[in-house]
Amino acid sequence: MRIKKSLIAVPYYVWAALFIIVPLIIVCVFAFTDDNGHVTFANILKITENIDILLRSVLYAVAATAVCLVLGYAFAYFMSKQGPKTKSILMILIILPMWINFILRTQALQNILSIIQSSINSVLASMHLQGITLMFTPFAVILGLVYNYLPFMVLPIYTSLEKLDYKVIEAAQDLGAGKLSVFYRVTLPLTMPGIGSGIIMVFVPVISTFVISEKMGGGKFNLIGNIIQEQFLGTMYNPHVGAAISLVMLVLILITLVIFSFLDDETREGLI
Repeated sequence: MRIKKSLIAVPYYVWAALFIIVPLIIVCVFAFTDDNGHVTFANILKITENIDILLRSVLYAVAATAVCLVLGYAFAYFMSKQGPKTKSILMILIILPMWINFILRTQALQNILSIIQSSINSVLASMHLQGITLMFTPFAVILGLVYNYLPFMVLPIYTSLEKLDYKVIEAAQDLGAGKLSVFYRVTLPLTMPGIGSGIIMVFVPVISTFVISEKMGGGKFNLIGNIIQEQFLGTMYNPHVGAAISLVMLVLILITLVIFSFLDDETREGLI
């Protein structure tokens, strides 16, 4: 029996070795060597030259994740209260945009925002007022991040809400708790696993993205993903520096995952 289980696990180990362990080793080798193959830490120190971009990436990622959390929880909560048919329709509306190419979705949002900006400015011009700028701003970049990654927040929260034991909620209501009290003291704590999963699923890809900042920010608000792209594919070609920055980002992401895992364990202990 154990032999059969081991044989079944072989493809997984091969896959993990080829596409996870080997690439990580290659990144580490490039990060700590120069063009001549000599060991160096200079590549890692290059991150200090882009500390402002790193801080901007973290700030935008936190802002986008916070907006996704508020909107995603509200939508997931609303969806969990609907009937089976309405739930199916809403689920399709959430998943359907994900079937479209990521770049096409971002380009479509850019065109929509441009039309909105032109329309508003036309009205303001007729009133002899100064126009507004929506495109190529931090607002546009964060909007693009929220638009593309909101489904990754909705789905895990909705799953947690669907798994709720409503007998607990009914018991709280029978004991005299109001709707807000039930939500903050019962529903919200019980859905923390979904919230934690949603935050990780949004924050991790957002902090390393580069397409959205290019399209929605017009190249004016580069994120750390843009710097990594430039090191591998752009005019600043230096795979050693690119690998070093990628390694630093990987460490930061792992620290984030550990923190959220710790907070999740604390939440469970508090509930118990």
